[in-house]
Amino acid sequence: MRSTRTVAGIAVLALALSACGGAGESDTSGTQAADSAVGVTKDSVVIGTHQPLTGPAAPGYSKISVGARAVYQAINDGGGINGRKIDYKVEDDGYNPTKTVEVVKKLVLQDKVFAIVGGLGTPTHSKVVDYLNTEGVPDLLVSSGALAWDNPQKAPMTFGYQVDYTREGKIQGKYIKDNFAGKKVGYFTQNDDVGRDTQAGLDQFIKDQTVAKQGYDSANTDVTPQLSALKAAGAEIVVCECIPAFTALSILAAAKIGYKPQFVVSSIGADPATLSGLLQDFAKRGGASVSSAQLLNGLIGTGYLPDVAQTSDPWVAYFKGIHDKYIPKEPLTNTLFYGMVQAYTFGEALKAAGPDPTRKKIVDAMSSGALKGPGLTPFGFSKDSHSGYTGAYVFKINPDTTTTVIQPPAVTDRGTGAITPYSGERATPDQVNLLGK
Repeated sequence: MRSTRTVAGIAVLALALSACGGAGESDTSGTQAADSAVGVTKDSVVIGTHQPLTGPAAPGYSKISVGARAVYQAINDGGGINGRKIDYKVEDDGYNPTKTVEVVKKLVLQDKVFAIVGGLGTPTHSKVVDYLNTEGVPDLLVSSGALAWDNPQKAPMTFGYQVDYTREGKIQGKYIKDNFAGKKVGYFTQNDDVGRDTQAGLDQFIKDQTVAKQGYDSANTDVTPQLSALKAAGAEIVVCECIPAFTALSILAAAKIGYKPQFVVSSIGADPATLSGLLQDFAKRGGASVSSAQLLNGLIGTGYLPDVAQTSDPWVAYFKGIHDKYIPKEPLTNTLFYGMVQAYTFGEALKAAGPDPTRKKIVDAMSSGALKGPGLTPFGFSKDSHSGYTGAYVFKINPDTTTTVIQPPAVTDRGTGAITPYSGERATPDQVNLLGK
């Protein structure tokens, strides 16, 4: 039972959280810059990224670059890629699109990076994708599932990373239709392409079950009105396509108003370890105490990378070795793991670009269809597709916050194509052999 003190404390959560942080010249095709070796010396390759180290997306996401840097350190200690060490420059944009433009231009014009890798956020990165393509700067493994990154004609330098929101929405929608037939569904999504692209997938399966749609702006941490509206509409299932902070806020807001829907959460905000920490932290700021395990028990999520708790997985064991050596004091969460896999994937592409990498060669390597790695579904990379992971599995959080897969990996397209089980073999760390060990 949640105490009166707990619920009262949650009521002031929004105010407390609000105070926790601030929110080569070329032609238009980028061909000239793409043929250059900007950011490459005989000893190094300079890359950059924009990350929310502060602001509304920092809780959870600020650790992505920490995981990435550990992998780059491991690569460098192993001699680099083709003899070149990776110089990784991280700029804080506070999840503020205006700041994103500023820091990305700094990385391109002052730091003269070879590529932007893993730029995070749908509202943020959408403000720089045209600039990067005009300047011919490889824009690789964007940390967002928006469909916009998969547009080889308009944005030939840009490539996604995580499963796109429409594919993920389709998989979630079919799961709900198959397992919660007749139940009333409410959507709670971010007010940008996260929400729009997700709904395009969900609606293919559960449009007739949907009774309410609510959105949030990441600048406003009080989501109680939206959860109250979903409750009033009778939504028994709440699909939360939310960054981690807003998944946690949604769960706490529901607890405050005595609302107990079945949460179905997308991969961008369903990491149990990250959520456990956020629930405790946010509640404490509001003067409350909560049981993260109790609040998360039964939550359904989707993913495409192995859960870090699955220590028998060869890739989890591989990255845990890097974690234990370079960042042992950091909790090994799925969010941290996301950054580690992303960095490893860039290293794989850089290796494939050959001993004399250019921007054109790294784009060709990304488009080759040869990149493998830790994912439980394959990449969609080809000359005609810049989509990242092409599917997801469904899991449930257990009473002890571990997870159980309740639907195996499946793949689909970004349109109206079928969802099909995926059982292809994954490459092993030894087969990829990025570190030469």
